[in-house]
Amino acid sequence: MIARVPRQRNVIGKRRLQMSRVAKILSNTKAKIGAMVLLIFISVAIFAPLIAPYSPTVTTFGTQLGPSASHWLGTTRNGQDILSQLIWGTRQPLAIALLTGIAATVLAVVVGIFSGLVGGIWDDGLMMLTNIVLILPGLVLVIVISSYLANANNVLISLVIALTSWPWGARVLRAQTINLKNEDFVLASRAIGEPIGYIAFGEILPNMISLVAANFFFTCLYAVVTASSLQFLGLGNINTVSWGSMLYWANNSEALITGAWWWFIPPGIAIGVLGAAFALLNFGIDEVTNPRLSKGG
Repeated sequence: MIARVPRQRNVIGKRRLQMSRVAKILSNTKAKIGAMVLLIFISVAIFAPLIAPYSPTVTTFGTQLGPSASHWLGTTRNGQDILSQLIWGTRQPLAIALLTGIAATVLAVVVGIFSGLVGGIWDDGLMMLTNIVLILPGLVLVIVISSYLANANNVLISLVIALTSWPWGARVLRAQTINLKNEDFVLASRAIGEPIGYIAFGEILPNMISLVAANFFFTCLYAVVTASSLQFLGLGNINTVSWGSMLYWANNSEALITGAWWWFIPPGIAIGVLGAAFALLNFGIDEVTNPRLSKGG
């Protein structure tokens, strides 16, 4: 009973601290704009069947028609409605971004916190693995692996990207764990015999939620750009409707040469805006958690 009272007070104090941080993040202008844009994309992805005017695979429309009242963004060379493809294409980048962000963040949290907290030979071994993955050319490695995964689904693509994007977050979380493991609340938990799992995820992790969130959104940004680049290069399943496959088919059909700007500019803008949403969320969290950035404006 003696050990439970401090733990309960600790939990209440952490919850209040987390709520105050969430309130600060929500009050940040960059984070608010990023969150609003991201919610718009998520809504479009969820309600794509209701929003899209046509099926994205129907080929009964005119060939490579320009924007008009019936086709706001024109049609492809195969007679498909580009606006419908753009709306349906929101699903794959978002799915890959979220799956990659979750997988890479989990790896970074486990490796970073465990390495910094345990130390010794475990720290040396995990950091050696982290540095090896870190110096590998990420995009080149993803291209090589993806080339062997013909018609890969979103889960496989996400796992491939996650395997090359977790080391940055692991190094940051390890450094922060080393700073926190000598704090009084961690030493007190060790003194009363708390298991290492509770110390790692019950004491240290709640104090790094902002870093974890920033790492998650940065990984999502990396995943959107990488997945779109892979499909633009013709890797993965180019027959799925996504922004990357739209750019691939537009390039194959020489849309730039023929002046069919309505085919390649909209998906390019969509990729940029979604990436900007993740970046704004990342910058907003950085400003809230880093006093020097918040003072600098």
